[in-house]
Amino acid sequence: MSIKLDNEITQLLESNNTVKALATIGGHGEPYVIISDLIYPYEDGKIIFLELLESSNTNNNLVRSIWFDKEISLGIKAGNGRSHQIRGRIVKSVIAGKVFQKYYKSVREKLGDVDLSAVWVIEPQEISNETFEDRKKYEETYHPFFKHLDRIAKKQ
Repeated sequence: MSIKLDNEITQLLESNNTVKALATIGGHGEPYVIISDLIYPYEDGKIIFLELLESSNTNNNLVRSIWFDKEISLGIKAGNGRSHQIRGRIVKSVIAGKVFQKYYKSVREKLGDVDLSAVWVIEPQEISNETFEDRKKYEETYHPFFKHLDRIAKKQ
């Protein structure tokens, strides 16, 4: 089920100070992760990833994801430490037309003499807050007995 991006996630995806990682699955089930500045919010609450290299592992994995309906995952971390995971599905690969042309021009202005292989459209399925402080509070509330013994042992 598709979900909408909230303002915080949209701002993080637009920020140049956010680290963005895209995780895909290879042909033998192996995880494959890249760090990319070419991940942006898109229309209707979707996300796009601009792939520059036609024969990259990521491009191959994204083709496999759309063919076999496999999930991808995005990890994003802001400069202030806020962190989220976005699970999603590839819904489209744009390789021609007005949308492609817009991003082709944009990426060449940003990076110079490069190609654009595809504009991959990702539909978010689930967003989780992975900020350590928030996760720690959650774990302590819902799993209070998951502590190392040295943290709960009485000091003599």
